[in-house]
Amino acid sequence: MGLSDFHRAFIRNIPNASQYELHGLLAPEEFLETYDFPVADMLSRAEAQLTRFRDGDDGEAGGRSIDAIVGYMDFPVSTMLPILCRKFGTHSPSLESLLKCEHKYWSRLEQRKVIPDNIPDFRVFDPFDPDAFQKVDLLYPLWVKPIKSSGSFLGFYVDSDQRFAEACAEIRARIEQIAEPFNYVLQYADLPHEIRNVDGHACLAENIIGGWQCTLEGYAHNGKVRTIGIVDSIRYENQVSFFRYEYPSLLPDQIQERMEELSSTIIRALGYDHGAFNIEYFWDRQNDKIWLLEINTRVSQSHSYLFEKVDGVTNQLATIETGLGHDLNFPHREGEFFCAAKFFWRVFEDGVVTRVPGEADYARVRAEMPDVIVRPQVELGTRLSDLLEQDSYSFALANIFVGAQSRKELLDKYMRCRELLPFEYQPESAEEPVELTWKS
Repeated sequence: MGLSDFHRAFIRNIPNASQYELHGLLAPEEFLETYDFPVADMLSRAEAQLTRFRDGDDGEAGGRSIDAIVGYMDFPVSTMLPILCRKFGTHSPSLESLLKCEHKYWSRLEQRKVIPDNIPDFRVFDPFDPDAFQKVDLLYPLWVKPIKSSGSFLGFYVDSDQRFAEACAEIRARIEQIAEPFNYVLQYADLPHEIRNVDGHACLAENIIGGWQCTLEGYAHNGKVRTIGIVDSIRYENQVSFFRYEYPSLLPDQIQERMEELSSTIIRALGYDHGAFNIEYFWDRQNDKIWLLEINTRVSQSHSYLFEKVDGVTNQLATIETGLGHDLNFPHREGEFFCAAKFFWRVFEDGVVTRVPGEADYARVRAEMPDVIVRPQVELGTRLSDLLEQDSYSFALANIFVGAQSRKELLDKYMRCRELLPFEYQPESAEEPVELTWKS
């Protein structure tokens, strides 16, 4: 679902790829370039496309088998998949087990049953309630977010009643974009009593957790839970916006093993099976405490390049094989590079892009560093606040994927890209455009 050319290239390199025929289900633009998700219509059109394929009514002679229906995106792809898989008889986690991961309040309730020492204190609240902040009996600072979100959308650090009220105001103005389609999906699920009245308009307040952040990628097959790797998540100085994802993790082995045990415990407890997942963790080194941040019911597409360059195959292998009902042997350190990273080139103030690199600039990067992939996120004239899938504190100009034989080389290649690529923007607070190209 939503297959892009960028990820099709990674999937073509997985073992047995020559045996598989890949088809895009709905266009990727329907999920990547909008917050408008008419889920009922999307499900209807996806079912129609699958039915035509199966019954031979799409221009092909005779019907063909549908052996797996998979995806690697967050909402609404992740929540639509179990509905489609159930209808067409392919392997998938159940919708209820998936929602126990993606419905943030339901997920915390389930986590508290089996790993209570590894989650923060939390409360659910109604952002439309004018007295909401008086009913959240937690001490500041807090992290406030909708019970269903994507890419830190509408997530806020709150340290006072005033900031709480400001966050709620912004949430109220924009939450409908995800709340309405998420509520449609909830109609398909058998929800417990304590969840039925906590729909997509609700929010979660949690005590702040922190430390060394990472993401464990894995999969579940026939009740067994396996880890395929752990990726470090390194932030900018604001401690909110990601600077880079780096693989393999530099966490101590014993900490990684504890995270693997925690992942196996919670995934089995949720009944999540026949699917890939990733879990975001913090390690508080000072107190030797592991915190579970959230569970995602897919591999991270941001990590696909990293796994391919270090291990020799993309994490999409877990997506494809579990969707087919197969187990898999994920390779270890069989790739071209010792380490790899996805860098986020960001700015921290709204403005308008006044200059972007040309084809000649990108050609220089490719000629000098053939392994590097640059994916610009802006065009000439883009207003940064119009970008989708941004956190609440920064704007990404470009994503830069780098492989290297050392951690130093990773950073050197990233900075070299910044030397070669001339971005400029006009911040709201400045009279002149700001040149963002790095000068060594």
